[in-house]
Amino acid sequence: QVQLMESGGGLVQPGGSLRLSCAASGRIFSINFMAWYRQAPGKERELVASITSGGRTNYADSAKGRFTISGENTENTVCLQMNSLKPEDTAVYYCRMVGLFGYWGQGTQVTVSS
Repeated sequence: QVQLMESGGGLVQPGGSLRLSCAASGRIFSINFMAWYRQAPGKERELVASITSGGRTNYADSAKGRFTISGENTENTVCLQMNSLKPEDTAVYYCRMVGLFGYWGQGTQVTVSS
């Protein structure tokens, strides 16, 4: 059973940066979609950023200009560089990879607070 493992979350002050990473424990074949989602307390999970196998990226309006997603299909890794963080970015961040099957990570907490 392939698992996705996130790292890089933590506590950061407003205006700071974090880099989230996600790696698969095994090989995921034919990845065509990788993404980061987040879920804040009391809210639904939402898409933050995604990248296709062709390199096309998509960002939530709240992430545009501040976050950058990058992925390596052959290595089954995806990263999210987050800059200019705001308190409203506080959430559990989940990575997702979709190939023949879809996989979710277990989440990493990001807290933006002074």
